[in-house]
Amino acid sequence: MNDMTTIPSGHYRLGEMHEFSAADQPFMYLVSAGAIFALDEGAHAVLRRLETESLSHGELVAALLDSGYTRQDAEELIRELLFVHGIVSDKVSLSPAPAPSAPPADFPLQALVLNITNQCNLACTYCYEFGADKIATPQGKPKFMSLETAKTSVDFLLRKSAGRQAVHITFFGGETLMNFPLLRDVVAYAREQAEAQGRGIGFSLTTNATLLTDEIIAFLSDNEIGVTVSMDGPPDLQDKRRVYKSGKGSYAVIEPRLRKLIANHRTRAITARVTLTDGVTDVIRIFRHLKEDLGFHEVGFAPVTNSGERDYMIDDNGMDEVLRQFHELADEWLEYALRGQMHGFSNVSETIGELIQGVNKSHPCGAGLGLLGVSPSGDLSPCHRFTDADTHTLGHISTDIDAEKREDFLSRGHVESKYECQSCWARPLCAGGCHHEAFVRYGDTGHANLHYCDWIRQWTDTCLRIYGAVSVLNPEFLERFAARKGIS
Repeated sequence: MNDMTTIPSGHYRLGEMHEFSAADQPFMYLVSAGAIFALDEGAHAVLRRLETESLSHGELVAALLDSGYTRQDAEELIRELLFVHGIVSDKVSLSPAPAPSAPPADFPLQALVLNITNQCNLACTYCYEFGADKIATPQGKPKFMSLETAKTSVDFLLRKSAGRQAVHITFFGGETLMNFPLLRDVVAYAREQAEAQGRGIGFSLTTNATLLTDEIIAFLSDNEIGVTVSMDGPPDLQDKRRVYKSGKGSYAVIEPRLRKLIANHRTRAITARVTLTDGVTDVIRIFRHLKEDLGFHEVGFAPVTNSGERDYMIDDNGMDEVLRQFHELADEWLEYALRGQMHGFSNVSETIGELIQGVNKSHPCGAGLGLLGVSPSGDLSPCHRFTDADTHTLGHISTDIDAEKREDFLSRGHVESKYECQSCWARPLCAGGCHHEAFVRYGDTGHANLHYCDWIRQWTDTCLRIYGAVSVLNPEFLERFAARKGIS
């Protein structure tokens, strides 16, 4: 709350905002602050006037008095709306709402994604690992990360994360478990080094699940390693594109391994990540199979990254159908939340978590900021998706981050550098979208992902309505949700 006792004179107009309603309650999503503001009907009616006309201070107070406010409450509401930029004055700006600022050049790392191998035992037909920005086998570079490179990466993370009490390592590939002996050694080394500094360290990995064994599952559980499984659904959909080099499908191989993983890994949630492609868009059937039949704790979906010309891309009609099914699962998520239950559709959960935090992003994600990718050779990249893309190397773990290249990447990706984003109310949550998606689609990491704009706005509005309804009808759930997700 603003502690100023005086309110600027002049005329007021409505600030940049997105209106929505939930549970018969009007809300404002304040773009400048990335914040949600609940209104009663009286205040909402008055603010609607500011959409078409400006009002003086006296006129605004009078309108609120007519709506049933006392003078003291009216003045307090005006002060609060000015403070959060729900309304603005043409005379004075209280605590102006700057654009999200870029983090400092010495922004401490939070996490590394170690690509411990660029090799895979599957040949998924849409894999970005061998996309237009990569070459399948980097000339003269190792296919598997060495223990020396991995240890140097751990030391690099701890050195570059000064001030952070806890850090994180994600293991990635290729198929991560093709280099499981290294993973096991790195976990032991990293934990030892972090404990020597009185700090915490967490671990996660992504896998296609084909190489899971009882030994590996026990290790993952004993060491509290989070697991994300790349999987596209029941047999007919999984085997459409997630195949071996021979063309054989992978479902029959992974299904019994997944059941063991989910049954025996008891220390962390097991999540599934689904890549949606042409012909693999039956979102609800996929969700039901992964969540209810196999028992994944969370299931998330993402359309394939592509240049817009691949035969596996989803056309506009397909995307409309995907969004329709997203909304159906979102309605279920809300029903569960109102009963105090977790649902498991992570596309809603992730957005609700960001709304609880009130995020106002300068960049779409942590790539190049708190997170960097490390290739098997030790090259640094903005994230795992750019690993071994030589045009996006940001240094090497044996030397340092190339400050000039990192600054160029971050300046391109800043939301204020994306012209099309400046008039979009959803930019605090989106910031233009994935850097790698933009590069594949437009050849520029700093380009807004314009092909997803309408989808993002619709989806953000849906999640805002869910948040609003839960905040009115079962606010205790949001508190438990935040605690479970570790949101402070």
